[in-house]
Amino acid sequence: MLRDQWWYSLGLIAASGVSGAIGWSGSALTLPASCVFPTLWAFAPNRLIAALVTLAYFLSASRGLPVGAANFFGASMLMGIALWIAASLVFVSVYFVLWSSRSGWSRAVRYVVASALMSVPPLGILGWANPITAAGILFPGWGWWGLAAMVIGLMTMTTRLWPVFALFAMSVTTLASSASVADFPEGWRALDTRFSTTAASQTTGYEQQLATIRLVKAAVRSGANTIILPESALGIWTATTEALWARELKGSDVVVNGGAIVIDEDGYDNVMVQVSSDGGKPIYRQRMPVPVSMWHPWAAGGAKARFLENPITVLRDHQIAPLICYELLLVWPVLQSMLFDPQVLVATGNGWWTEGTNIVAIQTVSANAWAQLFNLPVFIAVNQPRGEL
Repeated sequence: MLRDQWWYSLGLIAASGVSGAIGWSGSALTLPASCVFPTLWAFAPNRLIAALVTLAYFLSASRGLPVGAANFFGASMLMGIALWIAASLVFVSVYFVLWSSRSGWSRAVRYVVASALMSVPPLGILGWANPITAAGILFPGWGWWGLAAMVIGLMTMTTRLWPVFALFAMSVTTLASSASVADFPEGWRALDTRFSTTAASQTTGYEQQLATIRLVKAAVRSGANTIILPESALGIWTATTEALWARELKGSDVVVNGGAIVIDEDGYDNVMVQVSSDGGKPIYRQRMPVPVSMWHPWAAGGAKARFLENPITVLRDHQIAPLICYELLLVWPVLQSMLFDPQVLVATGNGWWTEGTNIVAIQTVSANAWAQLFNLPVFIAVNQPRGEL
């Protein structure tokens, strides 16, 4: 009997790792595979195995972190692995504490509580790989009803009725690619870039500013009038930067939404800036910068976390839900924005440090899944990790 339980437990742990790896592979069609995790966690024979199941899921889902962290800090892989393990401890601890040997809907409620805790601050700051993200694939266009249906589905996955929701998920996933597409505002265009940078030099120099301006002008010649640029595309936002862009846009009605940082005596804000021939100003300040690398409240000089501030903003007379980079991996920023009925979802990122990982692909899938759930047009602009333009 003990040998059988050992093999059973090992199977749960291995299956959880596969669920995380496939679900968070960077493909929309595989995202529902993450929904297997609640079942494997719920049917663990004891609390320790439930913790190991959770650990396997989280580590496989976030497997790009060690390489990404090593790239960002210019450090050895050991530092990346240490951060990877440290981040997993929060996720595992919540599911470890809330696991119960009692079956039925009591356990289902415990799962929802654990998932909710990992979806909102403070624990939600590290709430990556939440299966709730798959709601947009399984219930496209359903909005808040789809989110509610997803919660009920995930609760079902922790009970003996799990095959019912699993069969449903498999049957509708094949239809995800044929889901209806929201109407996109005319003339809007998101531009990816491929500028190289390093952790020690993330600012945008004059030559790179001119190269970005050339990209914008090329898009304008093809009919665009509203351009979305990646995170950090405008560098440090100063009066000089504003004057340069206003001069280059003079005589046009073009509006550019680009990423920048705004520095003050306490640190800096990671922002989206709206700029036109009349000048520019920040219209969004990032709610959740990347912990450790950007946001470090234990020391002065880092990025500021705005948490629940400015969930929506306005771009070209459209109310938008803005998300910058790390926020695409979390749950609360997008749901907070959706409470205000935005018309467009705008997502930006700077993936220079993600070479050799699937992090940008996961962010893109997440943005598309949330937009699909609420039937919104989505514009995604990323500085891709593939060398210089």
